[in-house]
Amino acid sequence: MTPVSSRASGLPPVVILCGGLGTRMREETEFRPKPMVEIGGLPLLWHIMKGYGEHGLNEFVCCLGYRGDMIKRWFLDYRAMGSDMTVDTGSGTVSYSRRNLEDWRVTLVDTGAETMTGGRIKRVAAHVRDSGSDLFLCTYGDGVADVDIGRLVAFHREHGALATVTGVHPPARFGELQGDGTRVDRFAEKPTGEGLISGGFFVFDVRVLDRLPDDPACVLEREPLEALAADGQLHVYRHDGFWQCADTVRDVELLRSLWERNVAPWRIWGGSDDGKGSWPALRAA
Repeated sequence: MTPVSSRASGLPPVVILCGGLGTRMREETEFRPKPMVEIGGLPLLWHIMKGYGEHGLNEFVCCLGYRGDMIKRWFLDYRAMGSDMTVDTGSGTVSYSRRNLEDWRVTLVDTGAETMTGGRIKRVAAHVRDSGSDLFLCTYGDGVADVDIGRLVAFHREHGALATVTGVHPPARFGELQGDGTRVDRFAEKPTGEGLISGGFFVFDVRVLDRLPDDPACVLEREPLEALAADGQLHVYRHDGFWQCADTVRDVELLRSLWERNVAPWRIWGGSDDGKGSWPALRAA
């Protein structure tokens, strides 16, 4: 595991796209957003953030949309539900005994119920720039992996392009990356053959924010990435390890099975407390 370093005064923030409807898994997402689907009693979003946190990144910007209030509520309850507490019923004061809580700074931004991925990133641009870093990382709120984030960032800096996407080898139903060596010449939204596909886990120069239009219909995976590829400004970091999206109920059940059997490859952090039973299930009453 490689720690992330930054050329600027602050470490890169991590932007997580949490606003989608999750239409392919309505059984799980009818009453909650996809990032709140639970694996081992904890939201998928927590698992994603733990992976970044293990590499030293603790500043997150979550782009909220569908049922974003549930994500806000979870973080508001995070300290209380993850700690032992003493309540003085007379004075109403509450004191906490900290128990295995992460030291994260999480900015939760309502980016619109119908806003697309590029539009969501554009709407959090000010929060990204506030970090003081020349880079920011970005991923989807529905996929886990054992990507070495430190090596990913080092690869991005080494190649000097504005953007890096992590290429993986899962089922061929996502954007295929076509090019020569590490440089991406074409970003194809629909795969046309075998090869690496986009697994998310992006690294962007902050200048990419200026290339995103202030348009809620902007889809990151279309014009922005296609233009970066055409300009020679998009490279692919090859990841041959574990990657799995939670796109369907079957995907979620796979992740739950791996977690329950204690063979979850994305669990790169130590410790035995998985929080099982300690967190409220975010389901409809």
